[in-house]
Amino acid sequence: MRTDLRVQLFFDKELAMVIQCHLAVTCALLLIILAVIRWFIRDSHKVDGFHQKHVFITGCDSGFGNLLARQLDGKGLHVVAACLTEKGAADLAALTSTRLKTLLLNVTDSASIGRAVEFVSKEVGERGLWGLVNNAGRSVPIGPTEWMKLEDFTKVLDVNLIGVIEVTLQFLPLLKKAQGRVVNVASILGRLSLTGGGYCLSKWGVEAFSDSLRRDMHHFGIKVSIIEPGFFKTAVTRVDLIEADLRRLWTRLPQEVKDSYGKTYCDDYVKAQGFSMDILCSADLSKVTRCMEHALTARFPRTRYGAGWDAKFFWIPLSYLPSFVSDFVTNMFLPPPKDQRNV
Repeated sequence: MRTDLRVQLFFDKELAMVIQCHLAVTCALLLIILAVIRWFIRDSHKVDGFHQKHVFITGCDSGFGNLLARQLDGKGLHVVAACLTEKGAADLAALTSTRLKTLLLNVTDSASIGRAVEFVSKEVGERGLWGLVNNAGRSVPIGPTEWMKLEDFTKVLDVNLIGVIEVTLQFLPLLKKAQGRVVNVASILGRLSLTGGGYCLSKWGVEAFSDSLRRDMHHFGIKVSIIEPGFFKTAVTRVDLIEADLRRLWTRLPQEVKDSYGKTYCDDYVKAQGFSMDILCSADLSKVTRCMEHALTARFPRTRYGAGWDAKFFWIPLSYLPSFVSDFVTNMFLPPPKDQRNV
């Protein structure tokens, strides 16, 4: 009898523990589900008064900036679209309402930025500027680090980083008036340096600048968001432009350096880059502009937006792995030089 009683007590205790574990797991799952639902509801809340808000966007000749300008114009926001060329400005104006205004802007020219601030200031009046989207950028020169000269780095950094900083600094007074938004376009190459040249450096810089700006401007009600696109078909990823510049860099190299890479290395590099771009680049730019629009119109914008499936599920996760893993993956995309040494 005693043995039977002990067995019964043992099974009762085990059953109680199983029930408690199931209850704990069920409660945990319910809390997670409720947290996710709350996040989605909070994420979907929009600000009011679109028709009274002004947004200034750089780099609107083509690509993300052009599509975003048209997208926001269609939603009723007052868009001031900055283009580098007169043709870009005219083409955009022809596709949008009379509410959208265009102007010419060179983000490497302080006087040009000053004129843009003056123009926007007159447009927004006392309401201030609701949104600034720093989208203008360039990629070339890009390629192996040894092929570069200092001016090759500065050409890209002046547009992608120094331009972003100066435009932001000059527009901050207008943004503070409206307690507005700053949206800076970085890249997954601001997390993983996949190639040499100024592009990756500039995007790492945009990430750092945006983080410090977000913390400093939080006290004034300004929210700062970073867009981290994966690979998309824009002027920045045009294979013909990248290839032409790679061949220019290769041509000017000393013969000794060329020999260390091998006679066919430039051709192999260009082919590998073209193949990678064909596989990786998405033509759906709206994946990026939807993130930009959310950062401008959501009541609670996110700090960072990974844009594109490759960014969300490959590049960003890869950036958190040990360096030897990301180095191995990166090296898979490009050919090794002839004089490669195993260390």
